[in-house]
Amino acid sequence: METTAVLLKGPRDLDVGNLTLTAPGADDLVVDILHSGISTGTEKLFWSGEMPPFPGMGYPLVPGYEAVGEVIEAPLSTGYRPGDHVFVPGANCYDGAFGLFGGASSRVVTAADRVTRIDASHGARGVLLALAATARHTMAGLNKSVPDLIVGHGVLGRLLARLTIAAGAPAPTVWEIDPSRRSGAQGYDVIAPEDDLRRDYMSAYDASGSVAVISDLMTCIGKGGEIVLAGFYKEPISFAFPPAFMKEARFRVAAEWTHDDLAATRALVESGTLSLDGLITHEADARTAPAAYERAFTDPACLKMILNWRDAA
Repeated sequence: METTAVLLKGPRDLDVGNLTLTAPGADDLVVDILHSGISTGTEKLFWSGEMPPFPGMGYPLVPGYEAVGEVIEAPLSTGYRPGDHVFVPGANCYDGAFGLFGGASSRVVTAADRVTRIDASHGARGVLLALAATARHTMAGLNKSVPDLIVGHGVLGRLLARLTIAAGAPAPTVWEIDPSRRSGAQGYDVIAPEDDLRRDYMSAYDASGSVAVISDLMTCIGKGGEIVLAGFYKEPISFAFPPAFMKEARFRVAAEWTHDDLAATRALVESGTLSLDGLITHEADARTAPAAYERAFTDPACLKMILNWRDAA
């Protein structure tokens, strides 16, 4: 089988072309992708050439770890059937290209235990389940606190805020340096960092990926406060020790979501507890991927760019 896929050949060298797919095994599904999302975090670093060494990385690669599609082939043993709609967190199924992410493709071969069945009515919004599960993983679990301060009002920051409110916790404050991104809040305040005089936050989540903001957060947390690194950072993390010492600051690094996070998040969405509305701002035909990736990474007004694969095969 062949597929049409986005191929990142090197920094800022991105195209759409044909690749051969590996043959499906006994526990594999063949899925026709309907929509895939463009990540402005890790994928942007690969596109710009700024990604620090990362296991499994290399060029050429097929990006995309947020995709939804329709199953077209499924062994009976998998529990899936042709016609099922699934969330696909990427795939490593290409001859001649790395599949570190691998979801930006018109067709993929993937192990059945990697996908999650979803309601077809979600449409393109289904790709947001990965970011929502990331936000949920950051907040949920033993010895974790919901945020009272969030840095960044991109998609991840908005999902963190929505999940905080859905959990019944007090509405967090959100910092955003770009005035154009301060709109769209649902039950919480979004302000410029310099306008915030509060100095007793106990759980500050950074969703911006900025190393520089850590020093600002140090001055805003209370004694024993926690700083949660929820972004992805291309530079080494550093900060002045005396302020951290005076505050007895704690740090926590949030890793990627698990399958349990995805299942829990899907349940929140399907029950109406968590809304994914208003987060997708742009959609493009997958055949125009080079321009779509450029815009996703350079236009501040683009919260989330979705590629439509329906006519790209």
